Formats: sequence, C-alpha cells, structure tokens
Amino acid sequence: MLALTQEESSKSFQTGSGASHALIRCMDNSQEDLTKDHCSVASSVNQLYYESNQMPSERKTRLTSIRDNTVAFPVLKFIDLFAGIGGIRLALEKNGAECVFSSEWNKFACQTYEKNFGEAPAGDIREISSKQVPDHDLLTAGFPCQPFSISGVSKKGSLGKPHGFDDPTQGTLFFEVKRIIRDKRPRAFLLENVKNLLHHDSGQTFDVILRALEDELDYDVHFAVIDAKGLVPQHRERIYIVGFREPRAFEFPVISDSKPQLKNILDPKPPEKYGLTPHLWSYLRAYAEKHKKLGHGFGFGLADLDGTTRTLSARYYKDGSEILIPRGKGRTPRRLTPRECARLMGFPESFEIPVSDTQAYKQFGNSVVVPVVSLITKRIIECLHQKPISRAKQLSLIATA
Repeated sequence: MLALTQEESSKSFQTGSGASHALIRCMDNSQEDLTKDHCSVASSVNQLYYESNQMPSERKTRLTSIRDNTVAFPVLKFIDLFAGIGGIRLALEKNGAECVFSSEWNKFACQTYEKNFGEAPAGDIREISSKQVPDHDLLTAGFPCQPFSISGVSKKGSLGKPHGFDDPTQGTLFFEVKRIIRDKRPRAFLLENVKNLLHHDSGQTFDVILRALEDELDYDVHFAVIDAKGLVPQHRERIYIVGFREPRAFEFPVISDSKPQLKNILDPKPPEKYGLTPHLWSYLRAYAEKHKKLGHGFGFGLADLDGTTRTLSARYYKDGSEILIPRGKGRTPRRLTPRECARLMGFPESFEIPVSDTQAYKQFGNSVVVPVVSLITKRIIECLHQKPISRAKQLSLIATA
C-alpha cells in the first residue's frame, strides 16, 4: 500500500495497468526536458496544436511518418464510435491514421462532423451489425458519460431516475463497444469517459468494464485519469482506457505543464450578446450565496484570466455559470463564445461550427481535448509498430491519500 500526502495527491493522476492501479505524481512544475517520445507543447495556447486545416489527402496510399530505421509501416486504420464532432478523429489523423468508419446518433453533432470531415457518420450503433463495420486496427469510443458523471448521477438521483448501467437509454452503450471489440478483434482500442466512471456505484461499474475487457475479451488493459490543464487553460480530468490484443510496452504520456493562460484564447472584442443580463447575474450571485450558507459548493465560476477555467460541460448553454469571463468594474461578466470553447478544447481555428450557439456549447462540452488524445494515440501507434511483449502478471498497487 502506497500512501501519498494530501498535497502530493492533489498533483496526481490515477493510472492503471491490467487490474492494478496507482496514483502517480504529476510533474506539474517540472522544467525537465521531455524525451523524443513526448510531443512538445507550444507556449502560446493560440497556436492550438495545429498549423492549418490540412487533412490527409491521400490517406489510402501514403505511409505513416513513424519508421523503424528502414521499415515503413502501412497506415493504421481506425473506427470512430460515439464520434461526437470528431475530436478523437482530429487527433488520430494528425498522427497519420485513417478513419474507415464513424458512428454518431445526434443529428446536430453529425452536421458538424460532416461539415469538417466531408462525410456523415452512420447512425445509432445499436442498429448497426458488426458485419457492417469495416476491419480496423484501432477502435476508439467516447461512449456517453452522462450516466456516470457526478452531475448526471446527482440529477438523475434527485429525479428518482436510474443511472449508470441502469440508465435505459445511455447506460448500456458500453456493451455495444464490447460487442464490436468481440466481433472485430481490433489490435487496440481507446475509450474515454468522465473521471467519476472510476468511482460510480462504489467502483463496481468500472470493475464490470475492466472484467469485460480483460477477462472476457482477453485484452491487455491500461487506464489513467489525465488532467488537460497542462495543454489547455481548463481543468478537465478524464479517464482514458487503452487496450491491446497482444500486450505492448505502453505507458501513458506525461503531460508537461506549459502553464497555458485563459486570456490567450479569448477574442479581443466578442459580441455583446454573450454578456449576462443584470437579472441573470443577480440571480447567479444570490443562488451562490444561498448554497454557501447551506454548506454546498454550488455557484458560478468567475474565471482567472491568467490561469485555467473549471471544466466546460454540455450544460454550458443554460447560463454559462461554470466559466464566466470578467469584463471589468461596472459590467456583468460574459459567457465564452463557441469559438473560445473550441480553443479551450484544443480544436484548430480551421474547425468549422455550422450549428447554433446552443448546440455548439453542448458539442464542445461533450468533446475531448484534442491535444491530450493526440499524445495518447501517438503512443498507441508507436506501440503497434513494435513487437508484442509477453503477458506478465503484475502485483496490485493501490495508493491512498
């Protein structure tokens, strides 16, 4: 049993390999140089990881840039399940992979996806047979997180509605991912979800997922909770689950803290419509004061322009209260614009937003932080170009604060 102090645990991310997991201290303030395997991070978040909107134009014939001296590797093919607006696809295409299939059921997300990638995703994965899914090397899925998120569980619980796997609409969609993995046997997979997936139902939900992936499907599984705040000015912790059909020497990337600042992604002159009305601002302050007296943590989040924001959520369209931008004395704060939300999630400036503000807020709040996924998928691709390793049983290591 490894014990960390409260101060140490506050600088940690959770990681696991196989059935074991440990709290590994993040090097938030480290100035050490990263090795070649780590992607360098631009000091200015305005660079946003991409130089242009160039998409691979010859994906079917070109080779990846990853080479083992004289060996050129064929393009890795992946599928994009629960694709949303394509954040995972952006990251993988940047790393030279080719998308051969995508699935998404939300019609507005499909509009954004098609606008940016030139193809509409297939619909509800529950209505798509495994035979309709092309063979692929890597399966990716950001399966719906609402049944497991803290806010989702709290809301459903207060309304007397089931959550987790008991959610009849979204709770069982992990098993659709399991079905595709079982029937297609990809070389690897990448799954993404909210941090609370680890703790939902006292850890039983995550245990079911791990047992399904490791014991039933016989994959070598690694997982980690990673905070994106070293790459974008947003505190956003998500769990990433990586599995390999044949064991690989995989390690999650260490996220170096480039200390991104919120002010560097803000528009200099946003439209006035994003400012809060005096009535809404008064309501939010009264609501926060009420819950403060009750000992609750509910309230608005006035952002630090020199620091990072709270987590952008899909509910941001309602009042924007979790991330409010101060506008100086005598003025109410404002919401982020959709374009600023895109930057906060690491999307390139070239990414088009063809939907309403309401839908855009939902889409970016549900998406992934692209630079984080780019780092992870770079590691996955590198491992798939290496020889498998022997499967070794590992001792369980559990860290407690």
